[in-house]
Amino acid sequence: MQVEGVPELFEGGAQVSGRLGTSERFPRRLIAEHRIAFVKIGTHVRIAESVLNAYIEASTVPAIRPVRSGGRRFERAA
Repeated sequence: MQVEGVPELFEGGAQVSGRLGTSERFPRRLIAEHRIAFVKIGTHVRIAESVLNAYIEASTVPAIRPVRSGGRRFERAA
């Protein structure tokens, strides 16, 4: 059941790691190192979908492509 005004929350382990394509240990490390925002409800830890999307966006590295001017420089891909 989704409550209006409350963001959808993920489980702390399997759902987040499945979304990131990592082991279950990686989201736990992000939480332990306070590298991602989370909500702690008793002993349960939850990560909001919007926070996870922001983390993925901030961690995305843009592709680069070589400049064909004969030099060995690179520029960001559009």
